[in-house]
Amino acid sequence: MTALTLAHVNARYGSRVVAADVSADVERGGWLAIIGPNGAGKSSLLKAIVGVISHDGTILLDGAPAASLSHRERARAVAYAPQTPQLPDRLTVTDYALLGRTPHLSPLARERRSDLAVVSTVLGRLDLGALADRALRTLSGGERQRAVLARVLAQQSSLLLLDEPTTGLDIGHAQALLDLVDRLRHEEGATVVSTLHDLTLSAQYATQLLLLDNGKVVAAGTPAEVLTRETIERHYAATVEILHTTTGALVVAPARPTPRVQPN
Repeated sequence: MTALTLAHVNARYGSRVVAADVSADVERGGWLAIIGPNGAGKSSLLKAIVGVISHDGTILLDGAPAASLSHRERARAVAYAPQTPQLPDRLTVTDYALLGRTPHLSPLARERRSDLAVVSTVLGRLDLGALADRALRTLSGGERQRAVLARVLAQQSSLLLLDEPTTGLDIGHAQALLDLVDRLRHEEGATVVSTLHDLTLSAQYATQLLLLDNGKVVAAGTPAEVLTRETIERHYAATVEILHTTTGALVVAPARPTPRVQPN
């Protein structure tokens, strides 16, 4: 079943279109990575899906037009982690994760025992249990990223929108976070749509890629279909080589151009 359908979507700020005529289908349990150079419109497309900015065209969530859903219904269907989330310093990790339960509460209602149980389970899965009472301001960068993911997972939405979830993380923490997202995708059937700058990570975790450049789709398909040397060099203005690990995983490696030898 298709979890997300984009049909000729234009993401825009007022009259300014920043992602144009985007169409894609993401099957339930799939992982779509939206890639592209800086300023390509990746984050804006996520914001259009979640309803943060305006759009033209059709967005379907589990077959239902997103425009027909109330704000609360849309929040239950889609969990969104922005690239630069607001992290109130005085909130504890538990308090922040509980914000993910807001779409499930009646107006002015306080969290219930069941909401606290959901958050406790999520913090345990993210290895944040020991930090549950710590203030956000005391966390490391990697711990903060996991706290953001905890809020997203506490929302218990079937579609996760993650905007550059590995920003600021070293390779070990980035792998650990993406491994966790992938495990949840397989175990719970969640659908993931993310933006990622790292093309190798995109290739190794996503099931399909959508390459944007100047707000337009220039390539779509499996990682092997999209991440060719010619395509990357054309749209990123980079020199690369496409390699494979001993297990066959695709790697996009920067390749320094051969320096010119100056004549004597």
